Amino acid sequence: MRVATLLFFAALLIGPPAMAAESVSATMLLQSPQEFDGQQVTVVGELIGDYGYRDDGTVWTQLNDDPYAFNPLRDGGRLLGGNVGIGIHGAVGLFDGIDPPGRYNRVGPLVSATGTWRYHDPDRGGETYLEVDSLHIMRAGHRLSESVPTTTLVLGTVLVIAAAGALLLARRR
Repeated sequence: MRVATLLFFAALLIGPPAMAAESVSATMLLQSPQEFDGQQVTVVGELIGDYGYRDDGTVWTQLNDDPYAFNPLRDGGRLLGGNVGIGIHGAVGLFDGIDPPGRYNRVGPLVSATGTWRYHDPDRGGETYLEVDSLHIMRAGHRLSESVPTTTLVLGTVLVIAAAGALLLARRR
């Protein structure tokens, strides 16, 4: 239901494009990549990993649209399979002012990326990716906090003290 709601609002934010882009998932693109080759598509997902800035004024990054992009485990999400994503490439200006990508301690920005799907692009050494024309931020990225239960801290401290005591006793003998 959340995904459907996010896709609905993404469609409202994007508005009617000059050339209608089909809304697809990364799974659809990866299962039938040649079917979408050269087509305008829109994928909604979380930017993750790193922003690879290139000397030619472009950026490469990863766009994941698996369930964790919409409901991360550390924000209360459930285990629902593996990560699914695609490589995206676009002009550096599209990434100006955007939050850092997601990783272990951070949720990356949720974006709607529209562009041309490239399957085995000969100009890029056979790379398969989305050449992004527009990038709309739907949700800002944010840091994740990882709290440690007090019981775990106390038990850990007691075990460290016990181990240090045992080591001292062993050295005295």
